[in-house]
Amino acid sequence: QVQLVESGGGLVQAGGSLTLSCAASGRTWGRYDMGWFRLAPEKEREFVAAITWNGVRKYYADSVKGRFTISRDNAKNMLYLQMNSLKPEDTAVYYCAADFGGTLFPSQKPTDYDYWGQGTQVTVSS
Repeated sequence: QVQLVESGGGLVQAGGSLTLSCAASGRTWGRYDMGWFRLAPEKEREFVAAITWNGVRKYYADSVKGRFTISRDNAKNMLYLQMNSLKPEDTAVYYCAADFGGTLFPSQKPTDYDYWGQGTQVTVSS
């Protein structure tokens, strides 16, 4: 079992920045890719970004490319999402997820991921 806990969400004005963190505990050894998703009201869960187990490869949704940066620190069992130039349409609950199933990178479907955090709210005001 892996436990994931997100933090760092909040209220920010459009154009501002936030950094989300995801702390992993439990079965944290092994090679597993990780990702960020978001869920806005009345929308389906949306892929945001993914990173390989070693942090070498990264992949972003077109909607956040150039504004968001995913990173990880395996020594600390941490995953991050640096969000810049935030827009009101970025408002959502953000979730981190871990893929232990060896899905071909990048995994963009929620069903590809085995463990999820509880989410952290990001609200961007106009």
